[in-house]
Amino acid sequence: GYRPIGYLFLVPPERWAVHMDGVRLQERIGAPVRVLTVEEAQSLVQFDPAGIVGTTHGLADGVVDPHSVTFTYLRLAKERGATIYLETPLMKANRAGNCWQVETPNGIFEADYLVNAAGSWAGEVARRAGLEVPVQPVRRIVYATTATAWQHIYPLTIDLTSGFYLRSEGNRILFGRSNADEPPGFTEGLDWDWFESTISVGMERFPWLADVGLDQQACWWGYYEVTPDHNPILGRMPGAENWVNVAGFSGHGVQQAPAVGRLIAEEIMSGKAQSINIDPLRISRFSSNHIHREQNIV
Repeated sequence: GYRPIGYLFLVPPERWAVHMDGVRLQERIGAPVRVLTVEEAQSLVQFDPAGIVGTTHGLADGVVDPHSVTFTYLRLAKERGATIYLETPLMKANRAGNCWQVETPNGIFEADYLVNAAGSWAGEVARRAGLEVPVQPVRRIVYATTATAWQHIYPLTIDLTSGFYLRSEGNRILFGRSNADEPPGFTEGLDWDWFESTISVGMERFPWLADVGLDQQACWWGYYEVTPDHNPILGRMPGAENWVNVAGFSGHGVQQAPAVGRLIAEEIMSGKAQSINIDPLRISRFSSNHIHREQNIV
C-alpha cells in the first residue's frame, strides 16, 4: 500500500530560487506542499542546519512497495487475458511486413506493436532492432541500518547540498547517495568504499546516524534507466512504424507509471496520447535540442 511519509528537501541558498519555482508549480496543480524554516523542519528530522536556507515538505508524498505493485499489475494483466513469458529476452527484432517479428530463445513472436518498456535495458533492446534510444543503466546503492527502537517515522529527506538522502523503512533507516563519477553500465555488487564516503557525508548533516549500526545483508543495489536529460522517452519512434518507447524514467518510474500506462495505451489505440501532451517527452527532443533537464534526481 501507499505510505505518505512525506518528502523533505533541505535547500542551500544557491538552489532556493529554482526550488521555489517547483513549489509554485506544485501549488498551482493542487499538490499539498509547505515551506518550512530550518527550525520548523527539525520536528520532522533532526539535522545540522549549516548551509541550509530553508526546507520544503510534501505532505502527501510517500513510498510504495514496488514488488507488490509489480505483481499486482501482473495478476491483473493475466486476469484480462495477457500471457506472461519469463526468461524470454529479445535477441533481435525487425519489421516484417505489417508486424514486428521478435526472436527469443523461446521462439519467434509477432505483434502489430512493439512497446519498449525494458527499463535499464531499453537502450540495448533498441540496438537489437537497429535503433538508437538513449537510455543507459546507472547503478544505485541503498544502504540499510540495523533495526532501531525508534517510533519516529522519518520522511524521505534529501540534502540538496550533498545529494545524501534517508527515510524510514519499518524500524530501519534507508540511506544513500548517487556517485556521479561512476560510468554507466551494469556494474554489480555493493560498493563499500562508496559507503564510507556516503556515511561520512551523511553524518555531517545527520549526526545521530553515528548511533545506529549497518545491516550489510539488508543493503542492495539496482539500476536507474537514465536519459541525457533525466526525463523519460515516451511515444512512437520516428522511422520505425508501430515501435513505441516508454523508458528512461531516471528513478521516477514507479511514480509516473500508472499515468504513463494510460498515455501509451492512448498513443497506440488513438494514434496519439490525449490525457496529457507528451510531445516534450518524445525522442525527437534530442535532435531538435528542446531539452529541459530534470534537476531532482537522487
